[in-house]
Amino acid sequence: MKITIAKTAGFCMGVRRAVDIVLDASNTTCDSICTYGPLIHNPQVLEMLKEKGIPSINEIPEHGKGLVVIRAHGVPPADEEALKKAGFRVINATCPRVIRVQTILRKHRQKDYSSIIIGDAAHPEVKGLLGYAGNMGHTVSTLDELKQLPEFKKAVVVAQTTQNITFYNEIKSWIKQKYPHYKIFDTICDSTEKRQTEVRQIAAQSDAVVVIGGKQSGNTQRLAQIARETGKPSFHIEDISELDLDALKYAASVAVTAGASTPNWIINKTCKTIENSLTNRFYNPIILKFINFLLKTNILLSLGAGCLTFACVRLEGLKYHNSFNHAVIAMVYVLSMQIINNLFTIKSDRYNNPDRAAFYKKNTVPLSVLSAVSGAAGLVLAFNDNYFSFFILAVMSILGLLYNRKIFSVFTKTSRIKSIKDIPGSKTILIALAWGIVTSILPAVSESIKISVIPVFLFSTGLVFARTAFFNTLEMQGDRITGKETLPILLGEKKSIRLIKIILISVFFMLAFASDTGIIQKIGFYLAFLPISLLCFIIYTEKKSMLPGIRLEFIVEFHFVLAGIIAAIF
Repeated sequence: MKITIAKTAGFCMGVRRAVDIVLDASNTTCDSICTYGPLIHNPQVLEMLKEKGIPSINEIPEHGKGLVVIRAHGVPPADEEALKKAGFRVINATCPRVIRVQTILRKHRQKDYSSIIIGDAAHPEVKGLLGYAGNMGHTVSTLDELKQLPEFKKAVVVAQTTQNITFYNEIKSWIKQKYPHYKIFDTICDSTEKRQTEVRQIAAQSDAVVVIGGKQSGNTQRLAQIARETGKPSFHIEDISELDLDALKYAASVAVTAGASTPNWIINKTCKTIENSLTNRFYNPIILKFINFLLKTNILLSLGAGCLTFACVRLEGLKYHNSFNHAVIAMVYVLSMQIINNLFTIKSDRYNNPDRAAFYKKNTVPLSVLSAVSGAAGLVLAFNDNYFSFFILAVMSILGLLYNRKIFSVFTKTSRIKSIKDIPGSKTILIALAWGIVTSILPAVSESIKISVIPVFLFSTGLVFARTAFFNTLEMQGDRITGKETLPILLGEKKSIRLIKIILISVFFMLAFASDTGIIQKIGFYLAFLPISLLCFIIYTEKKSMLPGIRLEFIVEFHFVLAGIIAAIF
């Protein structure tokens, strides 16, 4: 079975902007926050906001305080003024595409134009638009309703931004023939157009279609309608629990799309479940469970740290008898720190990786013991090696333990920094630096520091940075919900991916140059394959040709194990 995810699936620009506005406000202020009406049409996001103490109000109180965020669909201007008069500090999260339609209606109302809005009269966006059209606004949802309207001397025609494109084109054709003096505006969001066009395309190439999104979401309902019109078996679900997986067992290919209000974690969870259901039919489920166990416990990653250390020892030309000891130090250190990190990120993993969150919540005690034993073992091995290695590893371990602790208080323009984790981008950078030190610098310290340690440190750090930043881009929504300031949140997804690509290409050329000039061992030519391979998989995932899940995580983590295999063979 082939699973095709629509490139346009998930949050549109307006929804992402609205959610970011609310989350940023909740993470940077102590004031109470609420939304006026449901922020977007997605039950999971609304439940998440409720858990963060951000309720929605449907009526304007006489007296209010704190922040109130206007929903992405917009509201009538009278409601916005009433919120301000009640005492709220108003933040407008209306989608810019909706604001454009509001502006059109307001300007033409001032010129005594009647307004015809093609949309669902009960939809909050349309209700808000009617507020800008005033008593000269009319809403129609069918061609028959439009025909029943009287002829206006002057009229402007707009569409709800999530309206069906085909239907609106029919409306426009009829109006141009009947009332050519009407002014018609193309106000359907380009994101909506792309989604509707794309669902037709991928449905034609697939045996079944799964549409994910709120049952109250207008744009999701239209995607489901279009999917059904293609004649392919179609399923509109809000959550994977609603999908009958047996109904897909005869499908050789499945198309997955999602409404503009559907968060990435719901899409990823759905695709993972479908993929796992498929994979279990072709692969031994015991092997899959074993691989999943290695990933969740970070055993595979710690093994990768040991293998990467061995590769760094070979690159630096150090003695073989030290490689095993330092590989074990790197393994137990990474295992200890990763377990601690996962224990502290259970809240965000509820969205990013619910299986891992459940695993760590259920096994908190044994995993904590494993982390403590691993950390202690690393310190003992480092102490037996030399005092300087022990000191470096001890400092790194202490910083790792203090990463999530409130140890200081610094105010910035947008937030209050209480711990290392609150420093924007710290997680991505510090993990890469820690790996670089433990895999390349500690082995060099036990013998003698040479110039070769510099390119080897950059090789190790660059690979780990790319891996960490890449996974952080896949987890941006969950991290933002819990207030984590990862590098992708700081830079944005596109800039982060671009930076990852630049670093991997730079690591490739650096290894090739350092090997050619004799700064490092000739094995660097073979290890230069790793950054290019990792780059290819990132590009492959970026094009949604590979789904986030066990396969992708295993492939990325295995690159570090592959470094040790290459070092052993060549």
